[in-house]
Amino acid sequence: QVQLVESGGGLVQAGGSLRLSCAASVNRFSINVMGWYRQAPGKQRELVATITSGGRTSYADSAKGRFSISRDNAKNTVYLQMNSLKPEDTAVYYCNARRVIDVEGHWGQGTQVTVSS
Repeated sequence: QVQLVESGGGLVQAGGSLRLSCAASVNRFSINVMGWYRQAPGKQRELVATITSGGRTSYADSAKGRFSISRDNAKNTVYLQMNSLKPEDTAVYYCNARRVIDVEGHWGQGTQVTVSS
């Protein structure tokens, strides 16, 4: 079982920055991949960035150069540093964590990010 608790969302002006955090509680098996996804109103959930336990990262094109994902394996915590935010970044951001035994990852409750123009 995996439980995820996200924090760090909020309201920010365009050009500003936010840092999201997601802490995972795991009772069996270590987490392999952690990531951030987002869902804007009326749109499907989309990938933002992922990071493996070894530190390999992957970003959506919309996030490259502006967002940075990092991870503290000892704390089972993943971070998303978001800079140069745009109104189109407005969405609910969800943390995802997948263990080696998981077919699909586990989801957090989501945190709202709103970027005003």
